[in-house]
Amino acid sequence: MHREYEPRMDELAAIRVFISVAESGSFSEAGRRLGMSTSSVSRQVGALEEWVDIRLFKRTTRNLSLTEAGENYLASVAPALRELELARRNAHSYQHKVSGAIRVHVRASAGTEVIVPALSSFFALYPDIEIDLTLTDERIDLLKNGVDVAVWLGKLDDSNMVARELSGSKRVVCASPAYLQRSGVPKKPEDLIHHSCLVYLKHNYSKEWHFKKGDESYSIPVSGALRTPDSAVLMAAARQGLGLVLLQDWMVRKAVELGQLQAVLTDYEASPTGQHTSLYVVYPHRHRIPQKVRVFIDFLVRLFDSRSSVAR
Repeated sequence: MHREYEPRMDELAAIRVFISVAESGSFSEAGRRLGMSTSSVSRQVGALEEWVDIRLFKRTTRNLSLTEAGENYLASVAPALRELELARRNAHSYQHKVSGAIRVHVRASAGTEVIVPALSSFFALYPDIEIDLTLTDERIDLLKNGVDVAVWLGKLDDSNMVARELSGSKRVVCASPAYLQRSGVPKKPEDLIHHSCLVYLKHNYSKEWHFKKGDESYSIPVSGALRTPDSAVLMAAARQGLGLVLLQDWMVRKAVELGQLQAVLTDYEASPTGQHTSLYVVYPHRHRIPQKVRVFIDFLVRLFDSRSSVAR
């Protein structure tokens, strides 16, 4: 008779060790991170391999790598363990009530298109937290101005700050279906010369869009009826059919899902500057982050992690 599988507590501990080994690439480094001896780490992984009845790692005297079965197992258990950890944190936060005000500065495009629409789900989890929110692309001194959390585009050099990447630098060229029906769908970057392109107008941004495919690179001069330093204005104009726009994929994803915009030139890597800039959540370096700040940072990380690329 088939018996329903039930994970053991020691198996969950072994899974944590396995994930640490897979991420660090060595038993000794995993042991250092976990505060365990190398032999204990090896025993835990060996026990897990017996429990799941598969070989998880290929071991040689010089190299350690996941087997194909190990890669598939990691892809399954790592998200599940993160969900368990999230459930534990949420339960802990309810037991130890999280409350108070948080001062947050957010890049305008990220706030308008992604963060603000999702705040209702955050407040449902943490009804006793209040957020003082400012939408701005300006980088200010967070410590001096009493800001708890910021969302910035591009890395920072300030050693007093901590930065966690929220989203990579992938950009998407898109336009409304009405515009593409009227003006045609560009098949290659050179076609953009004959299209109305909505241009982001700010320092370090030229009137060229840059593309790469394999070993080939393209720098295409673009022009159109509208130039603006406001990404939200570009989004609104693109929705209204004024032309093609080049924006971060996390910004346009919802509009693409709703059919308001359609991605084009998806076979190419695109950039408005020729450089790649990721989106980061930034906060002051502290020995102990206030719980109200920590749960908001975790909320942002989960929010952007769930927004997969619109270009397949």
